[in-house]
Amino acid sequence: MTLQDFFNAVSTNPALLTVLLLSVPALAFVVNLWSGERAEEIWRWRFVYATLVYLACVPGIFALTLNIYLFLFERQSIWRTNLVTQVLPVLTMVATLLLIKRKLPFDYIPGFGKLSGFMTLIAAVIGILWFIDRTRIYAVTYIPFAYILIGFVGLLLLIRFGWSKLF
Repeated sequence: MTLQDFFNAVSTNPALLTVLLLSVPALAFVVNLWSGERAEEIWRWRFVYATLVYLACVPGIFALTLNIYLFLFERQSIWRTNLVTQVLPVLTMVATLLLIKRKLPFDYIPGFGKLSGFMTLIAAVIGILWFIDRTRIYAVTYIPFAYILIGFVGLLLLIRFGWSKLF
């Protein structure tokens, strides 16, 4: 099964994925209600919050990366965007993170820094790939080589920073 086969299967029957994605912010809302108001009570729920963050962010980051790839490299029209597989995971991630941030700062969630490092790494790699995809020999001659070198070193430093946050 390819990724396109999976997306086609989900597109023909989107109910299961929709329920799964909408249940994550609903669970975050319920956990916010159950966790109490005192800091000691909320602190005990931090691993539940971490699980919810990962359940929301992994599909959200994947969908965001897929959208960037489809719009930048494949030049997909926005009219062909699949709402269940391309938009709903991002909305789920945003809603879940907003609900969790109301109750507990992200600094207290185990492993949250790894996600931000992972997102930085993905952004830097996509930036490098987009730059390589758009570079033409004649375009390089109009840009001073020092600027290209500085941009490339900056992207490498961004990748290095993301990698250090990841591990």
